[in-house]
Amino acid sequence: MLEKKKLHFAKVSVVIPVYNEVDTLPEIIRRVAEANVFGLDKEIVVVDDCSSDGTTEVLRQSNEPLVKKFYHSKNQGKGAALRTGFAQATGDIVLIQDADLEYDPAEYELLLQPILSGNADVVYGSRFLTGRAHRVLFFWHSLGNRALTLMSNVFSDLNLTDMETCFKVFSRHVISQITIEESRFGFEPEITAKISKISGIRIYEVGISYNGRGYEEGKKINWKDGVSAIFCIIRYNLFRK
Repeated sequence: MLEKKKLHFAKVSVVIPVYNEVDTLPEIIRRVAEANVFGLDKEIVVVDDCSSDGTTEVLRQSNEPLVKKFYHSKNQGKGAALRTGFAQATGDIVLIQDADLEYDPAEYELLLQPILSGNADVVYGSRFLTGRAHRVLFFWHSLGNRALTLMSNVFSDLNLTDMETCFKVFSRHVISQITIEESRFGFEPEITAKISKISGIRIYEVGISYNGRGYEEGKKINWKDGVSAIFCIIRYNLFRK
């Protein structure tokens, strides 16, 4: 348990980008609302990226009082939804949560502890640095994730094990210094490159579980996003301040 004297934060903002997740959105909202965050206040910022499967209607009907709802009139991508969510978040800590149930909100306290204890400014939840439960899925997808992380590390001089993880947590003073330019999945290498350039930044990783899903279950990222990530790694490490 964290000592109260170490707590310098009042609220956690959980930002959920959503696109065509009608089957999982009510459950993820319920889980996030119930998740423990060391007694801090919590808000849930849901950004619907112009869904076409009924997700928008489900979100409009949600009566969870912690939820702040925002809607894009045009589909733009995950990065764009996060850009909107970050702008609307009011918490001292900002945590990214996907809506597809691959990442478990019950693990929020694992992610928050390094920041709340004063050791970290940013925390990544690693699917590879862990003994926790993982669903067995695609070899080549896993290999691609590791290869992109290695390439990112070469350019950023970090030693992350999972750059592409959804679970990323930022203290307010870090995320307020970053402007997200990428609108799709290029957000992951972009923000990693940008935080690596902030002087004195303290980045931690913690092991998390992972309930990955297959493409028949709605997984959206594909090989084209992997190619785009390569260009983003080069662009934001070498050609952006």
